[in-house]
Amino acid sequence: MAGVTAMKVTMTSRVRAYLAQRRALGFKLKSEGLLLLDFARFADKCHRLGPIDLKLTLRWATKPKSCDRLYHARRLEIVRTFAKHLAVEEPRTVVPPRHLLGPAHRRAEPYIYSNRQIQQLMRNAGDLGGLLRRHTTRTLIGLLASTGLRISEALKLQKGDVDLDTGVITVRESKYRKTRFVPLHRTTVRPLQAYARRRDELWPLADSFFVSVRGTRWSCGAARGAFNQIRQGLLFTRRAPRLHDLRHTFTCRVLLQWQRTSVGAVGRVPILSRYLGHTHVTDTFWYLTGIPELLAEAAKRSERLSR
Repeated sequence: MAGVTAMKVTMTSRVRAYLAQRRALGFKLKSEGLLLLDFARFADKCHRLGPIDLKLTLRWATKPKSCDRLYHARRLEIVRTFAKHLAVEEPRTVVPPRHLLGPAHRRAEPYIYSNRQIQQLMRNAGDLGGLLRRHTTRTLIGLLASTGLRISEALKLQKGDVDLDTGVITVRESKYRKTRFVPLHRTTVRPLQAYARRRDELWPLADSFFVSVRGTRWSCGAARGAFNQIRQGLLFTRRAPRLHDLRHTFTCRVLLQWQRTSVGAVGRVPILSRYLGHTHVTDTFWYLTGIPELLAEAAKRSERLSR
């Protein structure tokens, strides 16, 4: 009788229960949750009330056919994680083999900005329409370049999170729900103070630090739209860079600055990792790129040590 009852449980209800359990443990699962619910609806539409099998999973994972293999692999990985959870209660569940459709993650080659290019981006922001939009774009780029904050972290900042008297930003409930303090250099504090004054003249009652022309929190979509406009005037040797590449650039520049000191960067990467909000040092390695300046400093240090 219990088996008959279990067979009547829809895949959508199973996915909702799974997501509720994972989110209660602190996982946000935003995009993953949407995809899993789409898979559940697909399974229910196929009248599959029983366990997950490989044929059903592959039919959904390879949709739409026009997308690249990386996207299909990512969809398969999401269902695979859910299937592993489900297999505990339903042994007949088929867990797809790892990398059946290839790797699900690929590191996009980051673009490391030069100081001149960052300055040019900030100057180009002055050509945007709307006084507040110009100031918001320029200040956001400067903050990302000087702190390496995630875009979402910067845009979620409330006024009370940015203490410009002590020069410390409080990043609340960021990735993995971690909160951290981010000290600011004095050259970063002054532009933030200037922006805060302009913002408060227009929207004194706004809660967010970065605001839109309507006084609401500036969205990631609006920030990326403004960035796409101001990068048009720059010449790039490869693909068009992303706003997120400022985080990669910050990481490489800090390491380069340390390498040029007598102490070097040995033993200091964990400090950078904590500053960036990473749980593991290996997460910081993702942002390190072998730019010519770093490789040159490494060669010099190696030569000195060999002597």
